[in-house]
Amino acid sequence: MTETEASRISRDAPEPLHVQIAAVFRDDILSGQWPAHFKLPPEPALAEQLGVSRGTLRKAMAVLIEEGLLTQTRGRGTFVTTGVLEPRIAQRLHSLSEDFRAQGFALDVQVIGARLEGLQMTVQALLGAPPGTPGLKLVRIFRGAQGPLAYLVNWVRADLCPGIEKVDFERHSLFDVLEESYGLPVAEGRRTFSADPAREDVAEALEVPAGTPVLYLEQVTYTRDGQAVEYSDVWINSTAVKVTSLLTR
Repeated sequence: MTETEASRISRDAPEPLHVQIAAVFRDDILSGQWPAHFKLPPEPALAEQLGVSRGTLRKAMAVLIEEGLLTQTRGRGTFVTTGVLEPRIAQRLHSLSEDFRAQGFALDVQVIGARLEGLQMTVQALLGAPPGTPGLKLVRIFRGAQGPLAYLVNWVRADLCPGIEKVDFERHSLFDVLEESYGLPVAEGRRTFSADPAREDVAEALEVPAGTPVLYLEQVTYTRDGQAVEYSDVWINSTAVKVTSLLTR
């Protein structure tokens, strides 16, 4: 910790102090100035160096812990997490794009396809849809500075979302569209994880050799009233992304 962090915080700025501190720490982490496993000074010393109360410092650190950039271990202190992305997709029902962007990573969404098709029988059963129900098949690649991060194939019940095939999903989040445009509050989800070898289309999308181990995620999403509305297959580039789940006992 140097005087640089304190000099980048201003009591005259419109943002609250804890927001400014979180932004400064985030910049230090993402720039590599604070590398993976870097241990922050003890809270009393760090608060004194920054000229803020421990309560303000804890608010700032809580933001970065929530984003997955910092982790705290009782009796050992606060550390920078590993340098790969760590979305908490095993812990909360956030979309991948929400997780990545919440951590301050610029995310480029590439839509490969968005068209109406008949739901596959398996998807139809998982979504509890009647035979012949139309579905939106949405195929996307999420890219970061590291390259492709995830390859996603989503199926959405189009009978519940008329016109959804016309949405620009390079600009809009699927969950946001379901909730804000169609009044379908996303409330629950079931996710299953496995490690799979990348098949040809997945390898091409993630720009890895075929057969490379990738993290596969299968998900069914439900509205508040228990209506299954979306099914997705997601393949995550495990060389760039690591799933983090924070547990307590």
